[in-house]
Amino acid sequence: GYALDKGIFQKDQVVSTKTLYNYVDLGLMDIKNGDLPEKVKRNTKTRRARVNKRILGRSIDERSPRIESRKDFGHWECDLVLGHKTKDDDVLLTLCERKTRQFFMIKIEDKTSASVMKAFDKLREHYGSKWNQIFKSITTDNGSEFADLSDLEQVSKTLVYYAHPYTS
Repeated sequence: GYALDKGIFQKDQVVSTKTLYNYVDLGLMDIKNGDLPEKVKRNTKTRRARVNKRILGRSIDERSPRIESRKDFGHWECDLVLGHKTKDDDVLLTLCERKTRQFFMIKIEDKTSASVMKAFDKLREHYGSKWNQIFKSITTDNGSEFADLSDLEQVSKTLVYYAHPYTS
């Protein structure tokens, strides 16, 4: 820009800043990257892969192919929906049946595993002896709010599966 405006160089004699930096990187010029203002400014950080430290229960990989096919009723997916992320906002527990797409939303007090389990206890009480026919399996994420969900396996025949961490 400046060299062309002032007539210092002709258009065919001027290269872009990016080209100059590429020349330096290729070793075609007698200066080092440390001498360049754009290169000195940048701090590069090494990235580490996230490691799942918390394994809550049965992995989604153990789920039967029959569940994947959506042929049988009774296999549910579970998640939480949060408000504007303030403490006073509502939290909704959502359950979606994989075959029929039947959908439940249950308002719970907060995002704790105790509140989630309280909601499931009410559901179990509501469905009574039909619980095991209606809720054959539940798949959820690895959030701490679902940490106690695998306890359902001790009090019913419902299998609980946890999705891989950091997947949506």
